[in-house]
Amino acid sequence: MNDLTPEEFYRRIGINVARYRKERGLSQLDLSLEMQYKSISIVSSAEIYYKGKHFNLEHLLKISKILDIDVCEFLK
Repeated sequence: MNDLTPEEFYRRIGINVARYRKERGLSQLDLSLEMQYKSISIVSSAEIYYKGKHFNLEHLLKISKILDIDVCEFLK
């Protein structure tokens, strides 16, 4: 992991969030609403690192609680 660029790191996190979200059967809208957002823009953009959008620590903490997984799982 030490050889990743920040962009690669954010992309990996987004891919992992999407994978765990789908495994739990949640849509991007479902996850966004659980995170107290009214649109899917944060989740959809961050999952694919669209225009540099990425999950911050607060997002990851909320998502880990919603999906009931350790926040470290997103970093693998």
